[in-house]
Amino acid sequence: MPTFTRDGVTLHYQEHGSGFPVLLLAPGGLRSTIDAWQRAPWNPIDELAPLYRVIAMDQRNAGGGSAGPVTAADGWDTYTADQLAVLDHAGAERAHVLGMCIGGAFIANLLRTAPDRFTAAVALQPIGLSDNRGRFHEMVQGWGEERGIPAEDLTGFGDNLYGGDDVLWSVSDAEVERFDTPILVLMGNDEFHPPAASRTLARLAPNASLLETWKDPDSIPMAQKAVAEFLAANTPA
Repeated sequence: MPTFTRDGVTLHYQEHGSGFPVLLLAPGGLRSTIDAWQRAPWNPIDELAPLYRVIAMDQRNAGGGSAGPVTAADGWDTYTADQLAVLDHAGAERAHVLGMCIGGAFIANLLRTAPDRFTAAVALQPIGLSDNRGRFHEMVQGWGEERGIPAEDLTGFGDNLYGGDDVLWSVSDAEVERFDTPILVLMGNDEFHPPAASRTLARLAPNASLLETWKDPDSIPMAQKAVAEFLAANTPA
């Protein structure tokens, strides 16, 4: 599967199926790797590859095949640049995007940065701020210590990700209100994925809808059908 280097960063991704591209941004927080989809309620690679060209990537320094430096200047835009570089390397000028957990924050910054490249977005239990900032900083600390990142760089990096007061972390409410891309939000319901984050995205984005129940076994078929119909309705002819 493809691996390439851009500006000193190694980026790894996989492709499955054929058709209109769908970029997948995995759950796992800063450990967002392709393998994490195997632990999701259902695996979008399996569901989407029969109909789409699925492009699934490892985020940098997540424990997979992507790696790069971490400095106090890095943050959401660093990941966004990696994600757009993967699409460029794959030759995908436009794509749908589907992300879970931290993938919701990634999606929001992609729609802020490069809205013309995305035809539809699916955000499964996006992370968000809801009296839980300390838990996110604990996660960053543990991740950084495992990788031997200098304390000053780790602090700056963590503050750039989780030091602000925006509910969706990566973008402001005002920026969400300017999104034009159709968005389907599948609601989160725990500490890292608070309902408030999902509801904020669905309420503020002009073309967004919210699916509240989707993870329990009885709801999975309905959720898969909703995602399939949403993507099909927004796939260019």
